[in-house]
Amino acid sequence: MGAETLRLGIDLGGTKIAGIVLDRAGRTLAEGRIASPRGEYAATVRAVAGLVARLEAEADGPCSVGIGMPGAISARTGLIKNANSTWLNGRPFAADLVAALGQPVRVENDANCLAVSEAVDGAGAGAELVWAIILGTGVGSGIAIRGRVLSGRDRIAGEWGHNPLPAPRDEERPGPACYCGRRGCIETFLSGPGLSADHARRTGEALTGEAIVSASRAGDADARATLAAYLDRMGRAVAHVVNILDPDMIVIGGGLSRVPELLAGLPAATAPHVFSDAFDTPIRPSLHGDASGVRGAAWLWNEV
Repeated sequence: MGAETLRLGIDLGGTKIAGIVLDRAGRTLAEGRIASPRGEYAATVRAVAGLVARLEAEADGPCSVGIGMPGAISARTGLIKNANSTWLNGRPFAADLVAALGQPVRVENDANCLAVSEAVDGAGAGAELVWAIILGTGVGSGIAIRGRVLSGRDRIAGEWGHNPLPAPRDEERPGPACYCGRRGCIETFLSGPGLSADHARRTGEALTGEAIVSASRAGDADARATLAAYLDRMGRAVAHVVNILDPDMIVIGGGLSRVPELLAGLPAATAPHVFSDAFDTPIRPSLHGDASGVRGAAWLWNEV
């Protein structure tokens, strides 16, 4: 890839596939979005290849191609693992895309793409080590060092959501069942559905995360208690990683990142569990919001 190559990114989600083309300054030259062919592997490969071809034509220049997706490529087999878009699991997705496009492709976990996006030109720009968290339908995280993704030996670096909730209280054991087969995963407590499920367990009332936040703002005591428990768990879970990585910046994306009360309260909830005499690591919402994943996929080729 030459120095003037444009960067094309694809964010492959369970319901939509987004694409973007960036120039070296991060300006958007083309973008598009299509529906994901749910449950259909071959159709997914064709859809991604078709969107890449369309965006390359609109950008009118050679493009590197980066793909952000749920799950990861197994270092042992080259096949997809751990994807909640389950029709991708066990498939040679990267190799099939290379064959379909006739050019190299870089494929990374979508949380890793969030980290790269925010480290290159987002909320963590200029920070040495950025830890980026996704709080949405699922919970995950990614790590970027000097703007480059840290994937790890087995491509599972940042798989924060499928660790047990740290320092669980008696009422938190053994924890809710998780789709991964374990119980008490961080994701089962801190995802949007996890927040709703916790409120239902506490009150018998079925509310969405948005409705819980609205009720809390209106003074509802039960909703406030649910959010207080959520923030306490979030503080424990964040501190666990801070004690290992000691990041220069923490960036939070996903739907729950748009709840200012949670971001405002998180430093105080985290500090008591950090093994240090002080905790002042900046915690910021993602600058690029929903576009962070697709921009990060494009920046997977940032060094060329």
